[in-house]
Amino acid sequence: MALLQISEPAASPVPHERRLAVGIDLGTTNSLVATVRNGIPVVLPDDQGRPLLPSIVRYRDEARGVDVGYAAEALQARDPQNTIVSVKRFMGRGLADFTDDRRFPYRFIDEPGMVRLATRAGIKSPVEVSAEILRALSVRATLSLGGELAGVVVTVPAYFDDAQRQATKDAAKLAGLNVLRLLNEPTAAAIAYGLDNAAEGTYAVYDLGGGTFDISILTLSRGVFEVLATNGDSALGGDDFDHRVYCWMIETAGIAPHSAEDTRLLMLKAREAKENLTLHPNATIVATLSTGDRVDLTLTADTFTAITRTLVAKTLTPLKRALRDAQLTPFDIKGVVMVGGATRMPQIQKAVGEFFGQPPLTNLDPDQVVALGAAIQANVLAGNRSPGEDWLLLDVIPLSLGLETMGGLVEKVVPRNSTIPVARSQEFTTFKDGQTAMAIHVVQGEREKVPDCRSLARFELRGIPPMVAGAARIRVTFQVDADGLLAVSAREETSGIEAAVTVKPSYGLSDSDIAGMLQDSFTHAANDMVARALAEAQVEADMLVAATRAALTADNDLLSDEERAAIVKAMDAVVAAREGSDQRAISAGTKALNQVTGDFAARRMDRGVARALTGRRVDALT
Repeated sequence: MALLQISEPAASPVPHERRLAVGIDLGTTNSLVATVRNGIPVVLPDDQGRPLLPSIVRYRDEARGVDVGYAAEALQARDPQNTIVSVKRFMGRGLADFTDDRRFPYRFIDEPGMVRLATRAGIKSPVEVSAEILRALSVRATLSLGGELAGVVVTVPAYFDDAQRQATKDAAKLAGLNVLRLLNEPTAAAIAYGLDNAAEGTYAVYDLGGGTFDISILTLSRGVFEVLATNGDSALGGDDFDHRVYCWMIETAGIAPHSAEDTRLLMLKAREAKENLTLHPNATIVATLSTGDRVDLTLTADTFTAITRTLVAKTLTPLKRALRDAQLTPFDIKGVVMVGGATRMPQIQKAVGEFFGQPPLTNLDPDQVVALGAAIQANVLAGNRSPGEDWLLLDVIPLSLGLETMGGLVEKVVPRNSTIPVARSQEFTTFKDGQTAMAIHVVQGEREKVPDCRSLARFELRGIPPMVAGAARIRVTFQVDADGLLAVSAREETSGIEAAVTVKPSYGLSDSDIAGMLQDSFTHAANDMVARALAEAQVEADMLVAATRAALTADNDLLSDEERAAIVKAMDAVVAAREGSDQRAISAGTKALNQVTGDFAARRMDRGVARALTGRRVDALT
């Protein structure tokens, strides 16, 4: 039975006139999807009421597809090389970007461009892995909202560079999503706080997620959200706190993991200990390795604080830089918004409180606040702005953009913390007599030398009229769109010769790569449907067998020997079918077990009702 659609008298009575849009927080540890319902942003849970989706993808063999979320999480210690966690840390990055790739249990393929991972289903890029997570969230949203999505806003760390942003957009495109905007995570959090709390003033957003750290300074005034400065570290997050606990465990127990499975198991135990210490003074760590070595340790809150002190300090350095860029002091900040599950750690909250001289704001769930803000932005961009709802978002570019000049130096054209969208131009000239071409190398970063910055693109301007050195006037224009993505053009002013490039970072995927992956997804759609049906049948079988066993234990006396034997036989048949890959056989076995237990279930219900009524008066039941 469908619920009635109720509208205000002045509102449109046609539900489908509202475009369906969602915000997605693609996180390192967990991801979420949210939307706006009746003017209120809400996170969309899965069919079991869970708001979070673990950002974990497990690859089975090519024909059987993938597990995403909780199903993959349950098997990560048993199948670590094919179960990808924290993939966000690999987005737009090559193997050279990792200081210690040995901490990861994966088989890395160091190809030109973005690092790849070898799995039993083939070689996968971080973009493909992230697309699986985004696809799962898209399915959740479509089922929850009852229609196709008109568009999404996907959040990214404020300190993601152009390559990482492009990789994120590629992943969304591969997942079949229409990206309305890439939105910086701290800005999304500020939107949620600003509209939810009607806040005005200057705020700091301290965002410590599983794999990245951002700090943004924003002003909120009369519906205008203006980012004054942003800073951070795209390789610092809760995962690094887990790794410190892992190293402490290895050193304290005097053991050395002998397999990827051991490493993943201990990392899981490290994360559990970290989370337990949020609410308790100590955490017990117990694990048995494949070698038979046993770990039995107790980690105290004081020890945890001591071994992670340098990580906490690493978050304060970008914070100081952001304040300096915004020309503010800690005392100018009205409130500090905490974002990301890692901000629940007591030592983080203490350090932030001491730095700003005030307790941080924690009245919104730090795991959900980014998704809620993204949902608000998505709702507006989709054209669902309510009457009287008037606000403006002014975000900034996190890292400077510039060109390589003589001597391998960087000439910055668009300085960091410039409000986007932005267009900036600068004139350059030739350095040789008769020079008719110029190679233009676009870089991003704050260092002065090209090798210390990230290369984004190269292109050439040809056809320059021969002139003496320094006579040509070449105007180079940088344009950064609202997603923080870049296009560069060059024009020789006297002749009108032009060249341009839409920056497609070497760490991203080409359009042909994405088209090929999309074609692959269509090609394997039938196999994916079969794999999904098999998985659903297996889950249903497992649940029915578990319930039947529990019922036999509790009310065995309600059955005759013949009935009990028939139930056990049917249950064994389901278990045997469950081990195979025939979805129809599993479903048939499940149906047979349901039929043979029908009378048993009725008797159990009668007994339950009788127990509930025992000792109660008739008039008390009316």
